[in-house]
Amino acid sequence: MRMSPPALPRRAAAEFIGTAALVAVVVGSGIRADSLSQDIGVRLLANAAASALGLGLLIALIGPLSGAHFNPVVTLSEWWSRRHEGKGREVLAYIAAQLAGAVTGALLAEAMFGRAPGAWATEPRTELHLLLGEAVATAGLVLVVQGLRHIGRPALAPVAVAGYIGAAIWFTSSGSFANPAATLGRSFSDSFTGIAPASVPAFAAAQLLGMLLGMGLAGVLYGTDRASGEPNPADARRTG
Repeated sequence: MRMSPPALPRRAAAEFIGTAALVAVVVGSGIRADSLSQDIGVRLLANAAASALGLGLLIALIGPLSGAHFNPVVTLSEWWSRRHEGKGREVLAYIAAQLAGAVTGALLAEAMFGRAPGAWATEPRTELHLLLGEAVATAGLVLVVQGLRHIGRPALAPVAVAGYIGAAIWFTSSGSFANPAATLGRSFSDSFTGIAPASVPAFAAAQLLGMLLGMGLAGVLYGTDRASGEPNPADARRTG
C-alpha cells in the first residue's frame, strides 16, 4: 500500500534534518581528511566517498517522507515540472528548511571537531572555470533527478544520485557543490570544503543556471509530459 505523504511541517522537518546531516557529512569528512593527509588527492577521495555514501543513505531514509531534496535547485526544478499542482507553499517551506539545515550542519561539523563554530570560510572560488564547473555539475544533477522521474525509476535515486555526485566531485573543476543551501552552509566552515562568503552569490547563480540547463536537457530527452504511472511525490527521489 502506498504511504500517504506526511503533513507539510513534518516534511519540512525532514528536509531540515536531512540537509543538516548531509552538510555535516560533507564538511566533517573534509575536516577529517584535512587532518589526516596533506595529499590533495587523498583528501578529495575521502571527502567524495563519504559524501556519496552519506547522501545515498539519507535519500533512502528520508525520501519516503519528503522526497529527500536537500537542495533548492531540486525543489525548484520539481516544482516547475509539476507547477500545475500548485505547491508554492511547499517550495518556500522546503527551501527555508534546507537553508537553515545547511548552516546547522556546517556548525555541527565544526563543533564535532573542536573548532569554534561560526568562523567564515576564507577560500575564494570566483574563477570563471569554477562557475562553469558548478553549472555543469548542477545540470547533471537535475538531469539525473528528472530523468529518473520520467522513466519511472525514482527508487534508483539513492544509488544514481549519490553515484553522480561522487563522480562529479572528481570530474568538475568546482568540486560539485551543486546545491545553493550547501554552498551557504559551507561558507561557515574555514576548511577543505569551505567557500568564502563573497563567492556564494556567484556559485548560487551558476547553480541556478545549471538547473535551467538540466531541465532543458531533460525536456529534450524525455519531453515535457509527466511519466505515466508516476509514483507519489513523497516516494524517494532527490538530491546535492
